[in-house]
Parts: sequence; structure tokens; C-alpha cells
Amino acid sequence: MKVFDCVPVCELVSSGQAELKTGPFGTQLKASDYIKSGTPVINVRNIGLGCIKPDKLEYISNETRDRLASHILRSGDIVFGRKGAVERHVFVRKQQDGWFQGSDCLRLRFHGGRIEPLFASYFFLTPEHQRWMMNQCSHGATMASLNQGILERIQLPLPPLPIQRRIAGILSAYDDLIENCQRRIKILEEMARRLYREWFVYFRYPGHEGWRLVESPLGQIPEGWEVKPFSAIANYVNGYPFKPAELGPAGKPIVKIKELKAGIVADTPRNTGDNIPGKYHILDGDVLFSWSADLDAYLWMGGDGLLNQHLFSVLPADAFSRAFCFHSLKGSMPRFRALSLGATMHHIKRSALDQVLTVVAPAPMRKRFDVLVEPIHQQLITISKQIQNLRQSRDLLLPRLLSGQIDVEALPEPVLSEL
Repeated sequence: MKVFDCVPVCELVSSGQAELKTGPFGTQLKASDYIKSGTPVINVRNIGLGCIKPDKLEYISNETRDRLASHILRSGDIVFGRKGAVERHVFVRKQQDGWFQGSDCLRLRFHGGRIEPLFASYFFLTPEHQRWMMNQCSHGATMASLNQGILERIQLPLPPLPIQRRIAGILSAYDDLIENCQRRIKILEEMARRLYREWFVYFRYPGHEGWRLVESPLGQIPEGWEVKPFSAIANYVNGYPFKPAELGPAGKPIVKIKELKAGIVADTPRNTGDNIPGKYHILDGDVLFSWSADLDAYLWMGGDGLLNQHLFSVLPADAFSRAFCFHSLKGSMPRFRALSLGATMHHIKRSALDQVLTVVAPAPMRKRFDVLVEPIHQQLITISKQIQNLRQSRDLLLPRLLSGQIDVEALPEPVLSEL
């Protein structure tokens, strides 16, 4: 096994081979500088595990960007958040070249060719480094805080540059496959969503020509169709109220809102499920409804799990399918959100299931829909499993490559992906 030398970031900075920069001060970049479109800004909320979290991106004008030009990002930059999830980072790829560094961020930029930036990004994803970052940044504070001094103390492994590039190429090949699978999932999700809208929202279903429309509480609908409350098409089982003593490192994952959004991760709490009633056990393909916080419907694709409170398991009533219930709920979320309560943590009451209505086609029409959509949902589950397997393989390989446990010189030459 080869053991790589290490170099502290402070040495790279002092020799001009790296640069650290804090985001613009609040007096330089004010709330009034943000606009609806323009140059995207990477803020703390957008920092993932090596990648951009595109939700809630903010934008500035070209004039503001040029005024603060020293904070313009380049391909190969690494951006950290100064507060909160300090163990995370964004590796800036070619698609984000020219974006902007937010006020609550720190930027690491390499010069001189001693460090391959993508190699460093993968090192920052190792569990050992992430634990080190959390230990350095916490110090008993309620919210972990990162500064340039902590980043300067990072010890980067320093194999020869060709080895760094080969390691980065091997690992990025996994990420390319994962990204390809994610694109396929988005296409399939959009196919199913459009089919539902065409048939049950716009009423452009097979044979719709000449079908008479009649008035209903939801406007005009085809004659013979019905309007029903969501309480009539499914039963809604609230998740189990797990106590701290019931949370552990082994068993089935406990599915909370966090897992619905990010999937099962290393710190997801678990329970054997032996003493948890069966109605709280969930499987691939189950429909889940987050009635608190984000208020959304999800098709579960994360394997066997246990449902936590604040989530409904949606159990279709007789003659209704999971596919129809899922897309009906998904399409009606704006109406549920309009009924939500709470200033900071929005939620709905169970009575909202009686208040929000949906259009219900005759059973034969719903069956035709299920025949088309349920295979799409099965494909989504299959591809999600592929992503999980790729991530597990990459995460097992990652520390072994970076520590020198695997001799990359003996491996086939990879092709570095386009960054």
C-alpha cells in the first residue's frame, strides 16, 4: 500500500499555489441587489456534497457582478459555507463558470498545477475529512462555523499529479453514470406527470372528442366524471412517533422529511422494526405525503423503511391505484398549501383532505392510465436502485483510492469527464 504525503492548505496559500477568499460583505452585496434573473449566486443553501443544490438560487445583475468581480467563480473553484453544513462543499464545474460567490461562503482556488481541484473535491467528501471539519468548526456552538484559518489547516494528500488525475477520473466516471441516471429519472417523471395532466386536467384523453362537458365544483368536467375529496380516494396513516431511545445505527431506516428529499444517508437513524406496527412499514412504490414543512407528495423509492410522524402513508381506497393517488395529490399541492397553517413551519390539518377536491374519471379510464404509468414508476424505482448501488460503490472506493490502499497505476486508464 502506498502512503501519500500531505500538504497543508496554508503552505499552498503562502507559496501562491492556492487562494482563499471570503464572500462579499453584507455592505457590498445587499438584499436589494438580488433580482429575478441574471448571474446565479451560490449561497449556503445551495451547497451540497460536492455539487450544487439548485433549489432557491438567487441572482444578481451583470453590473453587480462586475462591481464585485473578485468574487466571480471559475471552473475548478471549491466553495464552502461559513455556517451550518460546514462539511459540505460545491465543486464549480464548467456549467457554473462565471457564477458568483455568496456573502456566506468561502472560496478555495488552486494555482500552479500541484493539486488537481477535482481530486481535492473528492478528498473533501471522505468521511474522515468531514468528521475533522465538524470537530474543527463546532466547539460547542449551536451552529458550526467555518473560517479561513480552519481551511488553512486542512492536510491534503499529495500523490503525483498524474495519480491525482487518474483517481479523479475513476471517481468522476461513477458520478457521470449517476448524473445520467438522474436525467433519465427526470424524463420519466415528466412523462408520467404530463400524461396525468393531459388526461385528467386538460381532458385530452383518448376519445375525448365530442365528449360533453358539465359544470362541477372544480369547473367544467367531462360528463360522467366526478369530483371527490381526497379523503374519499385513500386512507392516510400518520407516521410513528419515534422516541430518542428507539433510534439506533442498525435496522431499517426511519424515513423523515430529510430522507424524502436527500435519500437514505449515513446518519439516517434506524430501528429493527420488530416492535413497530406493520402500518408504519413502507416499501418501494408507496405514496407518501409530507403534511408538514414542505407539503408535497412523494413516490418512495428508497427500499424498506419505517415512516416517521409528520408524514402520511397514502393507502388507496378500493378501485384506486397508487399511481392515480400520487399524481392527483402532486397536482393538487398548491391547493393544500393554500390551506396550510403556521408562520414558520407550515402544516395542514387532516380536515384539508376533506376540503381539497380532485377530478375522478370512470374506473375504465383510470385503468388505462395505470397501464401506462405504473411501468414508468417501476422504471423509476429500478433506476433509483442503480443510483444507490453506484453511490455505494463510489463511496467504498473513494477512501481507498485517496489513501493509497488501491494502486491506481495498475488500473485501466480512465477518461476524465468534462468538468
